[in-house]
Amino acid sequence: MTVEAPTAPPRSGLGRGTALTLAVAGALTVANIYFPQPLLDAIASGLGVSGSAAGLVATAAQIGYALGISLVVPLADVARLRRLTTALLLLTTAGLLVAAAAPNLATLTIATVALSTTTVIPQVLMPTAASMAGPAHSGRAVGMIGIGLTLGSTLSRTLSGAVVELSDDWRTAYLVSAALTGALVLVLPRLLPEHGAGDRTVPYRKLIGSLPKLLLAHAELRLSAFLGATVFAAFSAFWATLAFHLAGPAFGKGVAWAGLFGLFSLPAALLSYSAGRLSDQRGPLYVNTLALACVSAAFLLLGTLGGSSMAALVIGSNLLVYGGSCWQIANQVRIFRLDEQIRARLNTLFMLASFAGGAVGSLTGTALYGTYGWSGMILGCGGFLVLAAGGLVRGRRIG
Repeated sequence: MTVEAPTAPPRSGLGRGTALTLAVAGALTVANIYFPQPLLDAIASGLGVSGSAAGLVATAAQIGYALGISLVVPLADVARLRRLTTALLLLTTAGLLVAAAAPNLATLTIATVALSTTTVIPQVLMPTAASMAGPAHSGRAVGMIGIGLTLGSTLSRTLSGAVVELSDDWRTAYLVSAALTGALVLVLPRLLPEHGAGDRTVPYRKLIGSLPKLLLAHAELRLSAFLGATVFAAFSAFWATLAFHLAGPAFGKGVAWAGLFGLFSLPAALLSYSAGRLSDQRGPLYVNTLALACVSAAFLLLGTLGGSSMAALVIGSNLLVYGGSCWQIANQVRIFRLDEQIRARLNTLFMLASFAGGAVGSLTGTALYGTYGWSGMILGCGGFLVLAAGGLVRGRRIG
């Protein structure tokens, strides 16, 4: 009787060096959405406009990013990936240079919408990396890119502020970002497959028109979209009101302290890489359950002690970042296990749902905080988590 040796798990087609480079590329490009936020006061002074008017730049970045996710990311299913990423990087670099030279707020706002629409490389890399890694390692790939996005969005605010502090000119930050983004043209495209996995003959109008049908066809997508929206709503409500809470009588801290919380929570962001490996080994539903427990513990701590304790705020924000990052990774791993030919469109729908949830959460959180204070905001977040728990229970039938 012959005993067969156990079959080794298939090796990933995405090497560590390539995965790390893709994560760095994701970090550098997603930074283009967030680095202007600390510069708004300097932009207002430099262009001679009010602070509220300068805030249009941050809003324009979010609008452009949403447009890019909706209209550009689906192309990754069918386009020549190397050509697509090259074009996006060049267009983003051009937009950053126009922004750096903008003579007025209108030009800067239009340039911001344009460059934010094309700086969607991170959402192209996520499904592409999952395909390159293969089914057995897709979670690790998603986790690696996710870490890059978290670090890029967090550290970009700190670094851009430092650049402006040293140069005494907000335009320098745009020039530095343009140089970094342009340099990626020499590296990133050659690491990617030549083509997306989908049917290259599908016309663009049909590609975009297929999005609603995909949502109706895939229960796993509907589950991930709902889960992503609900927890990101609670996540966004916390960050939208943190600066007001820190400035209140309990702490009396300036606006800069809210930015520091991004750095305080970096350990949790780095630890969330484990969510990809756990999703590969135990499944997304298992990771969703752990993540929801972590996020719930965060809001329980924030609600009981976060009203007056800085330590509780720091610990709670770490729990929230860790749970929220793991939650998103698990949801994306779930949808990337569906048809490889439509992964970019699946990611488009998931990200749009998450963005919508974040917008609702920010509006709800600030409204509740303004009327009922910190405790009211926490209770509102608890309502979002109850919805997420209900979706998770229902999702056990799907897996």
